[in-house]
This record gives sequence, structure tokens and C-alpha cells, in this order.
Amino acid sequence: MFLILDVIINLGMLGIFKYSSMVVISLNNILNLNFTVPNILLPIGISFHTFQILSYVIDVYYNRVKVQNNYFKLLLYISFFPQLIAGPIVKYHDINEQIDNRKQIPEEVAKGIRRFIVGLSKKVLISNVMALAADNIYSYNLTDINIVLSWIGAISYMLQIYFDFSGYSDMAIGLGKMFGFNIKENFNYPYYADSIKDFWRRWHISLSSWFRDYLYIPLGGNRKGKVRTCINKIIVFFFTGLWHGANWTFVVWGLYHGLFLLLEEYLNFIKKMPKVIRHIYVIIVVAVGFVMFRANTLYQGIYFIKQMFTGYSFSPLSISLAYEQLNPLFIIVLIIAIIGSLPVKKYIKNKVDLNKYKQIETVYYILSIVLLLICIINLSGSTYNPFIYFRF
Repeated sequence: MFLILDVIINLGMLGIFKYSSMVVISLNNILNLNFTVPNILLPIGISFHTFQILSYVIDVYYNRVKVQNNYFKLLLYISFFPQLIAGPIVKYHDINEQIDNRKQIPEEVAKGIRRFIVGLSKKVLISNVMALAADNIYSYNLTDINIVLSWIGAISYMLQIYFDFSGYSDMAIGLGKMFGFNIKENFNYPYYADSIKDFWRRWHISLSSWFRDYLYIPLGGNRKGKVRTCINKIIVFFFTGLWHGANWTFVVWGLYHGLFLLLEEYLNFIKKMPKVIRHIYVIIVVAVGFVMFRANTLYQGIYFIKQMFTGYSFSPLSISLAYEQLNPLFIIVLIIAIIGSLPVKKYIKNKVDLNKYKQIETVYYILSIVLLLICIINLSGSTYNPFIYFRF
């Protein structure tokens, strides 16, 4: 009874603060009503700390962890500031031992500082540049969008959201290390995946594993036949999309990914395609999906996707707009972003001997200091903040 009550209260608060406006607007549009749309300020990070609270309650209920009798230690888990507003989602059973038993040693603090700098650089030096291009293209009149502009917008946003979100995760992991906490990885080169299933093993790992542990498996997982498995996956991806924001574009994005997971499950020819083709397939599917994720409305998202494959009109204005976006800074950062989204560091580590790799790491340490200085200079002269587009 108390478990159910706790789940209802926490999800109820999340629903009121985050989704009440969406529900009222949808009812007004569907039923032609005129209810007043509530204007409720959204508490920052509410999706993350709600899921963390539920993780604790459910883990205690199923005896996976002991009850935390110290309120302030529980509060530390729920409100740990490095990952509170942008993730990763930390499950209680992954960190409960570290609350009482953790060590801050110079080597780990140094690793944390370097990891923080990497995340900050991803956000400031790559994501923000990609965001400027994406924001510009999504602000144009739809009649000016053609195949070139739509693909520039899709690729820009695809790289923006990855380097933004993984950058925040890197900063959280780095800050955690500085305080003696080991937070699990949240991204593992998702654009290197060769299937949508593999993509979700690599993308926002803490969210997909949370839904697996606390929704998919309790619903029955894949243990109750194919039909029930399909229904369970659709339910999970409906809520995965909805979790990201109070807009039907996010729900469509979630169901879109769920559809491709089901197709991969039952269409064997996808698994048999050459690996290079599978990589290309994943990039196209993910890029198209993120167009809907970024769109302000379903109509805008559908129009952009249509133009990605049929927008062959090239007016002087659309050519001028495309030329304006493809400036030298954008192209340089685009190349860096593409390389940075691939597991180049892992490849180098596997290919060179240990002594040479230590020399490379020394260069990496020096580069970290240079990147930090560049970030500070960049931030001191910039007012751009694309975080408004991440409606968690």
C-alpha cells in the first residue's frame, strides 16, 4: 500500500508540474473545449530526482537494499547536485554503499577534473556551435526548407544533442569523482551502433536501464509471449518519449524508436545486412527521429522529414541560407564532432603499446588545460544557452 501510495504521489507531482499544460491543450484541441491552460513553473530536474526517489522506494520494497535511516544521507542521494538537473539517473542500489564508504584520493580527483573539462568542452565548443546552425534552420519559414537545409539541420541537431547531453554526463561523472563517487557511464558512442537495439544500449544508458528495471521487467519483459513483449516495449517507449518533455513530438519520437526495435526483432534481414550498411541505417533512423524530437510541432517535424527525402527545390534564398550555415567554423567543428562521436580513443589504446599510450595520455593532460582555457574565454564572451530546448 505504501509503495503504491509513494509511486502515485511522486508521479502525480511530476504529472502536475510537467504535463498538466500538455493535457489541457490536448483536450482543448481534441474536444474543442476552452479550458484555461495552467501556467505552472517547472522545478528544475524534477524528472531526474523523481526517478531517483522511486528507485530508492522500489529497491527497499524488494529488499535489494537496506532502508536508509539517516534522512540527510538519503537527501544526499536524491539531491546530489552534479547530476541532479541533467543526469545520469543514479539508481540507489548503484550508489548506496558509496554514501558511507568512499575515498577522495588525488589520482581520482585529477581524473574527475579532466573528465569535467572534457564534458565542458563538448558542451561549449561543439554542442553550442551545432546548436546555432540547428536553431537557425528550425527558425526559417518551412517553404524555404529543402533537402540540403533539412539534412544540415538534422545532422547539426543530432550532434548538438549528443555532445550536449554526453557533455553534461561527463561533467557529472567528473564532479562525482572529485567527491569520491563513481557514477556509471551514460553514453558509449551511440552513433557507432549497428542496430537500434545497440543504439539504446549506448544512448542515455541510465534512462534505458531505469525503464528496463522498473517498468519493462515488472510488466513481464519478454517472458509472456511475443504479443505481450511487443505491448511491453511499446509502453516503455511511449513513456521514454514522454519523459523527455511535455509535447507529443517526444511521444512520437519514443514510439518511432519502439517501432524500429520491433522491426529488428522480427525482420531477420536487417541483422544480416553488412555491418557498414547497418551503421548507415542506424544513423539515418536516428537522424530522422531527432528531427521530430527537435521540432516544435508535429507538423513542423513531418514537413522537415518529408523535405529530407523529397525537397529538391532550390530557390536562390534556400541556396543562400545553406551557404550561410556552411561557414568555416561550422565545417571544422562538424569534422571534429564526427570524429569525436566515434571510439577513436579506444582504437588508439588497443593499437599502440603501453609506453606510447602513456605519452599520448600526457599530451591529453596538456590538451585538457588548453581546452579549459578556451572554454573559459568562450564562456566569458558568450550569452548563448540552448538548454531551453531540453525540457526535462
